[in-house]
Amino acid sequence: MFLGLGSNLGDREANLLKAITMIGERIGNVVRQSTFIETEPWGFESENAFLNAVILCETPLTPREVLKATQKIERTLGRKKSQRSLSLPKGKVYSDRSIDIDILLYDDLEINEPDLKIPHPLMNQRDFVMIPLNEIK
Repeated sequence: MFLGLGSNLGDREANLLKAITMIGERIGNVVRQSTFIETEPWGFESENAFLNAVILCETPLTPREVLKATQKIERTLGRKKSQRSLSLPKGKVYSDRSIDIDILLYDDLEINEPDLKIPHPLMNQRDFVMIPLNEIK
């Protein structure tokens, strides 16, 4: 399973490292990790650049269990729930965040549920995902 990580608030590198450690403890063995890359915000404007990475993780958890675990890690590391906007697709609005963890790929699974989409539907449009993903894939 490949996870994408990003942070643009606080100590971005420490946030990513803490998230990776917690993923290893709560989700499964982190097999590979990309280098951290700095990128501009995607989908919104901010003065805060992102630090992004992708990891490959082996897990016994189901995709739904991984989603719940990553959301709990995000909350533990200070992620605030984004406000919703009815004018944007699926009511989402992008904003600054201390940590963001996305499930990019999970084996060859395809899941299309309201709150869980695998493969991640926008990953091919995002260099901050594709560059580190291609580095470790």
